[in-house]
Amino acid sequence: MIEVNPIIIIFAAIFTSNMIFSNFLGMCSFIAVSKEIPTAIGLGISVTMVMTVTTILNYIIYWTVLVRFNLEYLMFIIFILIIAAFVQLLEMVLERYLPTLYYSLGIFLPLITVNCAILGISLFMVTRQYNFMQTLGYAVGSGIGWLLAITAMAGIRSRLNEKSIPEGLRGTPITLIITGIMALAFVGFSGMVQIQ
Repeated sequence: MIEVNPIIIIFAAIFTSNMIFSNFLGMCSFIAVSKEIPTAIGLGISVTMVMTVTTILNYIIYWTVLVRFNLEYLMFIIFILIIAAFVQLLEMVLERYLPTLYYSLGIFLPLITVNCAILGISLFMVTRQYNFMQTLGYAVGSGIGWLLAITAMAGIRSRLNEKSIPEGLRGTPITLIITGIMALAFVGFSGMVQIQ
């Protein structure tokens, strides 16, 4: 395996290997919550926190417990349990200290648990055999990339005049079209660096 600098992994995860635009992971909450910029930023920060902390916890558990005791087949269950526990903790903190954000995120806050982008980061970390610093860089970069994507989409959707769009394209269809165009724009960064 080629040793890739964690800084390169961070930039690649933000731009060229963005979870939304290159893997289309985490699309359900991306489409549903990207209507208003403050809510999108709140969810983006929450996803980034969950993604970073749970990927690090999953890395530690995977390499110190699962691999050591030949229990790799429990990887999916353990990863999902760690993600669910941390999201529950985050939900309690937001309800206590940021109730406005908590209520504006609604059902999508607990649904961070099943955001496939978060599980995907942990699984990619295992299949790519990243070391600790690479895993940290990948988790932080992917979270920032997801935050950037949902914030950009919220900015576009807040400026979009729905009345000027044909009836059949309003809402989710135009959001998917915009996502495709944004994905094409991010492909332009692929000459810089790409991680596999």
